[in-house]
Amino acid sequence: MHACITIGKNRAGDPMSDESLILIDRPAEFVRRLTLNRPKKRNALNNALRGELFAALQEGDADPEVRVTILRGAGKCFSAGYDLSANNMKDQPYYTAPGDANWPRHVVAGWFAIWDLAKPVIAQVHGYCLAGGSELATACDLVYVAEDAQIGYPPVRTMSPPDMQYHPWLMGLRGAMEVMLTGDSISGSEAARLGFANRAFPAEELEQQVLELAQRVAKIPSDLQQLNKRSVHRAMDIMGMRSALRAGTEIQALGFHQRTAKDYFKTLAGKPLTKALDERDEQFGDYRTSHDDEEAGG
Repeated sequence: MHACITIGKNRAGDPMSDESLILIDRPAEFVRRLTLNRPKKRNALNNALRGELFAALQEGDADPEVRVTILRGAGKCFSAGYDLSANNMKDQPYYTAPGDANWPRHVVAGWFAIWDLAKPVIAQVHGYCLAGGSELATACDLVYVAEDAQIGYPPVRTMSPPDMQYHPWLMGLRGAMEVMLTGDSISGSEAARLGFANRAFPAEELEQQVLELAQRVAKIPSDLQQLNKRSVHRAMDIMGMRSALRAGTEIQALGFHQRTAKDYFKTLAGKPLTKALDERDEQFGDYRTSHDDEEAGG
């Protein structure tokens, strides 16, 4: 599955402008860095942002001067999830067969497209990494997090299981079951302990540590590195991970047919999004209701 799109640019055609949804720079030799650039929306993943992201990743994969890509978020967090204020069924960045479960099948195909790139992608996670944002991080080959990051999937409380059900594969039975049955977030330190992330660093050290690790990865030429990456993924395929994640999209779709989810969608339609999300989380006392934050948890 490929995203048949081109890299988004602003009106002046400058991909580094603040109007671009993806900012691109090269902080070191053979290292390309992409920054999700919707900081006022906590880098919520709408279709336009996802489209630019896939195009930028594919461009780097074809560039002989790139051996590894870092992916991070602008502003206070990596990504607070899918943009629930957008019509995500419209203008999807690549074709997915219509019908029930279109959305989870669509996004999981996109995350597999990142898996299937030849060159490694590193997620640099700080702040909120929630719902669809956690799926995006999971799709990357290496994940490094700030110790105080918050990783979670709060939609399990009112909507459905996740679109990409990575939890048991990365966190094991008990860790996966706890976060799935509560919707609670885990810290970056806990995420590294459970296996969601490779390592956690103090927030002020994260960027430099990730860059140093990316430079180590970039020392290996891409013709060999693509095989190193693929060998790990093929082993996971043989163990059934890809099949399980695809099967999970249909379980996710069942969630939307439950009475709780139907009632919640009526609530979303009848009041401001942030208020509806606050009401979801206030009985748990977390996310925005704990930190007086906004735009988290899609």
